Amino acid sequence: MTIKASDNGLKRVYVEGDKFKVDGKDLWINGTNTPWHKWNDFGGDFDSNWWNSHFALLSSLGINAVRIWISCDGQVGINIDNKGYVSGASDLYWQHLDELFELAQKHKLYIMATVTSFDHCKNHHENYDSWRKLHMSSKMMDAYIENFLLPLVRRYKDITALWSIDLCNEPDWINENPECGKLPWSKLTEFYAKCTSAIHRESDILVTVGIGVIKNHQYVTDQAMMSFVNDKGACLDFFSPHHYPWMIEAFGIPFYVTPKEYGAGNDKPVIIAEFAPKGAVDGSSIEKDYIRAFKNGWQGLMPWTSNGVDVCGDIDDMRPALEEIIRDNRDLIFPWD
Repeated sequence: MTIKASDNGLKRVYVEGDKFKVDGKDLWINGTNTPWHKWNDFGGDFDSNWWNSHFALLSSLGINAVRIWISCDGQVGINIDNKGYVSGASDLYWQHLDELFELAQKHKLYIMATVTSFDHCKNHHENYDSWRKLHMSSKMMDAYIENFLLPLVRRYKDITALWSIDLCNEPDWINENPECGKLPWSKLTEFYAKCTSAIHRESDILVTVGIGVIKNHQYVTDQAMMSFVNDKGACLDFFSPHHYPWMIEAFGIPFYVTPKEYGAGNDKPVIIAEFAPKGAVDGSSIEKDYIRAFKNGWQGLMPWTSNGVDVCGDIDDMRPALEEIIRDNRDLIFPWD
């Protein structure tokens, strides 16, 4: 890598209490999801020009962070055999990630890199059983960490654009959905604890897990993680639950309450790492939801998605809220300016 950590004044994000900090100043994550442009971009059909243009647009609208799935389902880029053994990643995969982080640094965008998803275990592709075997074997977990995760960390640990690693997108469905194997939470939590401990041994990169439904937050608390790896480094740095309208009846609306009241605690930063920009309930709006979340102590919002990969909305649906939040809170969104 030729990118330098100091390029463009983008400083390392760290945590103090329940806040994100940059160079001693508070940082509020005014983010979005751009999970993929073309499914399995990295090591596949990565379009650097598209990402450059899209990053320029996001930056111009006041966005400071982007969540990107750097492996969508484990079919491309990462080498895994039929026993669940990961031996590494392809040269093209690393080349594409190099380009991504160079662009992120250029546009002053923090990247949350999501390294796995429930899709890895979903039986709609030929490698699903390999990924299930990995999740069920401590030995295969260790191989994944040694041969893929730590090389990723070592390659980019000085790149300040890599704000955080999201170990899994919605592991809830790996546990609950028969299509994903219905694997036990005990093995999922063990995997995430091992990964988190390894990342923290090697770097200052922050770590989280994208829990889909808040009832499953219990499986990534400090107590849960340390029950598998007796190391404070096995604990997540912040929490990043998701929210969609179908969850409201059972769990309420996170924007309207504090993270603690919603069930995510109050001892670490908590962001809402996915929600539909078209999903405001009747009588509300995305602008009102942003302001409520900000005032209730949520440390960031990341709508799904900026590029309209499904029916949940796109950047145009976010614009009113982005304009309002950046107008009143620029110093928290761009503390380096």
